[in-house]
Amino acid sequence: MAELENIQNLRENFKKQNKSCFILGVSGATGKELLKEILKQQLFSNVTIIGRRKLTFEEVAYQNVNQQVVDFEKLDEYSAAFQGHDVGFCCLGTTKAKGGAGEAEVKIEELNFDRCTIFKPALILCDREESRPLEWCARKILGCLSHVMSITALSVPIATLARAMVNSAVIPSNEKVELLENKDIHMIGNQDETKTS
Repeated sequence: MAELENIQNLRENFKKQNKSCFILGVSGATGKELLKEILKQQLFSNVTIIGRRKLTFEEVAYQNVNQQVVDFEKLDEYSAAFQGHDVGFCCLGTTKAKGGAGEAEVKIEELNFDRCTIFKPALILCDREESRPLEWCARKILGCLSHVMSITALSVPIATLARAMVNSAVIPSNEKVELLENKDIHMIGNQDETKTS
């Protein structure tokens, strides 16, 4: 990856390119946070969310977000929803149980994108709508410990993950497929945090 110290310059140059993006999985915790970060940074001229159903947003910041409803069982019939975008973000199945660990990565690599970055976060520190009692306990314990010691190998705040995803899109790379583990997510997601928060 290019030098991360130049993230502000990279963002400005990226913004001038008038790029568009789509996001899959905005109804989940990671997708919601990613959309929020994308809109906050204003890097894309066009933002489209693609999902199984239309979502309702109250805030004014979301008024220019385009929505495409697709049937994921018949994606071939909805190829137009994905066309015309420069960057795609996929936030489907962020847990191993939901995502089929490893299977998604292999399928994505087979699509032969110009560039593909796969994020493999550890425990994502966020408040979820669904009940996950063990994860809730782990989040509380790791959240408290993170104030006392560095535990970047064990967890990542959801805002850091979303910022890393957006920052990664603007950082040039010669890698066709990149795999970013939790430590990398922290490093990229915490670049210039004060100027984007």
